[in-house]
Parts: sequence; structure tokens; C-alpha cells
Amino acid sequence: MVILHGFLGMGDNWKSLAMSMAQEGYQVHLVDQRNHGRSFHDAAFNYALLTQDLKAYLDEQELERIVLLGHSMGGKTAMNFATEHPDAVTHLAVADIGPKEYPPHHQAILRALNHLEQSAPNSRKQADALLSEYIAEPGIRQFLLKNLYWKAPEQLGLRINLSALTDNADQIGAALAPNATFSGSTLFLKGAKSAYILPEDTPGITRHFPQARVVEIARAGHWLHAENPNDFLTEFLAFIRA
Repeated sequence: MVILHGFLGMGDNWKSLAMSMAQEGYQVHLVDQRNHGRSFHDAAFNYALLTQDLKAYLDEQELERIVLLGHSMGGKTAMNFATEHPDAVTHLAVADIGPKEYPPHHQAILRALNHLEQSAPNSRKQADALLSEYIAEPGIRQFLLKNLYWKAPEQLGLRINLSALTDNADQIGAALAPNATFSGSTLFLKGAKSAYILPEDTPGITRHFPQARVVEIARAGHWLHAENPNDFLTEFLAFIRA
């Protein structure tokens, strides 16, 4: 089982759920995508490259057939990978993102992170205060602050390659190629309080993924796996066991 995090996240965001999945007997791989977490930094960033990175990882780990789960940006990578390498994917699960194009909508968060990086905070409290100048929601700030690490004594830095992600922010919402299809088992999980997947998106989803089902997770928004992990895990495990 391979799990791909969302934009500005990292594999560690999925650690709790991954442990639950491992207890069910699965070997779980939490992959940091390029320019995120502990993965390498590179100025180039798009889904073609993220798909190539995943293929290289699977080859290195000698993984031939996988259950693939991706959230948001990771879901876009997962969709691209499954359509390009269908024989490698037994089950595809996509969390709160569709194959359609999404307009850029991370500008405020990227401005906040650039402000944080330029200000060189020396404590997590100071970093939170800097982010709060742009982002009111504490939950979003805490999610972003997981990217902090001590790069030197009394000097915090960001693990993400912020300059590359800022320069390529328009790539995050890119649509799946019009002729891309995957006919294997596919599940889309959407947050009940999220607008990323709408009822009118169903024809586009099934055009690319003929076997797809869309299941709504109650009491959850875009971060559905964190907001309602129990229902998320129940639906996901039911899907891969079917």
C-alpha cells in the first residue's frame, strides 16, 4: 500500500492511519513527494514528474502491484500514475480531489509561508504568530507548521522547497489528460463539508475511471482523513477488501 500526501503536506501526516492499516496486515509506504517532507528538492514540479518519481520509487522498492491512495495533490499524482501504469495498481483510492482542473487557490497560504521563511523565526510560537497574520484558522496553521525543523541551533526552517512550489503553484490544479483512463477498482472519498468534488463532477470522474464509486465522509471537509479518520478508514478498508 502506497499513500501520497497533499500539497504542503508530508507522509508523516498519515502516520496514525498508516499504523491502523498496517495492523490489518498491509505493508504501508508513506512517500514524501518531491519538494515536500524529506524528499529531494528540484526547481521542476508537475504531475508528469511526480508520476515518474513514484514509478522510480516502486522500482527501487521492487513493488510490482500496489494499493494506491492519494489525497488532494497526491490524489492527482495517483490518478495520473494509475492511468499510465494500470497493471501496477490493484485498487486506486482518491481522497477529496477530482480529475478536473482547479483554479489556483493557495496564494494566501504561499504568501504566509514566504513571509514566515523570510522572517526566520526562532521558535514555533513566533512562527505561528507570523502565519496568523495571513491565516486565521488554527488548524491550517498547525498543518503548515509541521513543515518546520531545526536547520541550525535557534534557527527554524521549512522542509518544503517553497520557491519551487510558489513558482509552480499553477500546476497543482492541472486536469488529468482528456484521454487518460483507468478501468480498475476505483474509489473517490469526498468530505461532506468540502466543495472539491461536486455532484456535477460525477460524469467526468466516470469518464476517466469507469469503475469509480464516490463515497461521502460525514462531518469532514477537505482534510477528511484527519477530521473523521474512523469513517475514512472504514470506507477505505471495505473498498480494498471487496
